[in-house]
Amino acid sequence: MEDNVRSILGLSVSHAVNDIYSPVLPAILPLLILQNGYSYFLAGLLVTAFNLTSSFTQPVIGWLYDNKGISIPVPVSILFSAFFMSFLVFVQHSYTMMMLFGIGAAFGHAFFHPSALGLVSRLAKGANRGKLTSLFVVGGNLGFAIGPLLAGFVVAVYGLNGIGLLFIPGLLMALALTKVLPKNFNKNPEVNESKHVPGEQTFPYLPITLLVVASAFRSWVIFASIAYLPTYLTNEGFSLVVANVLTSLMLIAGVIGQIIGATISDKYGRKEYTLFGLIAAIPPFILFLGTKGIISIIALVAFGYFLWSTFSVTVAMSHELAPKGTGTVSGLMLGLAVGAGGLGVAATGFVADLTSVPEALRYLLVPIIIALALFVLVPYPWKTLKQKAGKCHSE
Repeated sequence: MEDNVRSILGLSVSHAVNDIYSPVLPAILPLLILQNGYSYFLAGLLVTAFNLTSSFTQPVIGWLYDNKGISIPVPVSILFSAFFMSFLVFVQHSYTMMMLFGIGAAFGHAFFHPSALGLVSRLAKGANRGKLTSLFVVGGNLGFAIGPLLAGFVVAVYGLNGIGLLFIPGLLMALALTKVLPKNFNKNPEVNESKHVPGEQTFPYLPITLLVVASAFRSWVIFASIAYLPTYLTNEGFSLVVANVLTSLMLIAGVIGQIIGATISDKYGRKEYTLFGLIAAIPPFILFLGTKGIISIIALVAFGYFLWSTFSVTVAMSHELAPKGTGTVSGLMLGLAVGAGGLGVAATGFVADLTSVPEALRYLLVPIIIALALFVLVPYPWKTLKQKAGKCHSE
C-alpha cells in the first residue's frame, strides 16, 4: 500500500509538471503578438488549436488505452509536452511551425491523462480511492497555476527564448518517473479485446454521459469565473494585481477543497458530497456578487472551495462507474468535459457584451443549477442512505 501511495504521489507531481505547459502559450501571447505582428485572431487561434486538440483527442486516446492497450508511456508524454511547448518560441518565424509545435504539445498533454489516471485508478482501489485520486487531480491544478508564473519569470530574466529552460523540469520529471512508478506501469492489465460475452458488464454509457455533461456545465462556471473575475474585481475598484491574487485565492481554496471533499466522500458518499458541494457554492456566490469588502472576498473564497471541491470526487465516481474503462472516462472527464466547459466562457462573454460583467456572472447560477440536476440523475448509489437502510435492517 505504501508503494502505491508513493507511486500516486509521483504521478501527482508529474501531473503538476505536465500541466505547467498548458497555460504557457496564453502567458506569452502578448509578446508573440508584439514581436511577430500577429492579429488577435491568429494569436488566439494558436491557443484554440492547443485546447481543442488536447480536450477532444483525450477520449479517443483513453479508448485505445482501455480496449487495445495502446498508450504512450507517461514519461514520454511529459517529454512531448515539455519539448514542443518549451521550444515553440524558437520557430516563431513561421506561423505554421508554431501551430504544429502547439498541436504537438497538446498531444503530449492528451497522451498523459488517460494512461496516468488509469494507473492511478488501479493503484487507488479501496476505501481511500477518493482521497488518493484527489492527490493526482490537484497536482494538475497546481501545475496550471504555476505555469504562468514560471513563464513570466524566465521571460523577465532571459527574454522570450528563456521559455526553452522550461524543458528542464519535464526532462527531470520523466527521468524520476522511471524510478518511482511500478514495473510494467504502462501496461493496462484490464485490456479486453475479446468479443462481448452475454451477461458481462458493458460500458455504462448513460451514467457516464450524464456525469460528463454535468461536469461540463460545472467547468463552464469554473472557467468563466477565472476569465471574468479579474475584470469584475477591477471594475469594483481593486487593482489588477489584487484582482489576480483574489482569483488565485479562489482557485487555491478549490484545490484544498478537492482533497478535503474527496476524503469526506470516501466516508459519506460521492454523490452526496457532489450535490452538497454544488448547493453549498450557491449562497456564497450570491453573497459575493451582492456585497463589497471583506465579506465579499470571504464569500468568493468559499465559493471556489465548494464548487471546485467536487471535481476530484466526480473523477473517482467515473472510475467506479466504469472500472474497465478508466482510460476512456479519464479522457472524457479531464478532456472533453473540461474542453466543452471552456466553450461556455464564450457564451458568458456574449452575455457580458449584451448586458454587463456582473450580470453575466449572475447568469452562471444557471449552469450550476443544470449541473446539480444532472448529477442528481446520475445512477450512482447513495452511500449514506444505504448505510442507514442497513442499520435499520439489522435492528
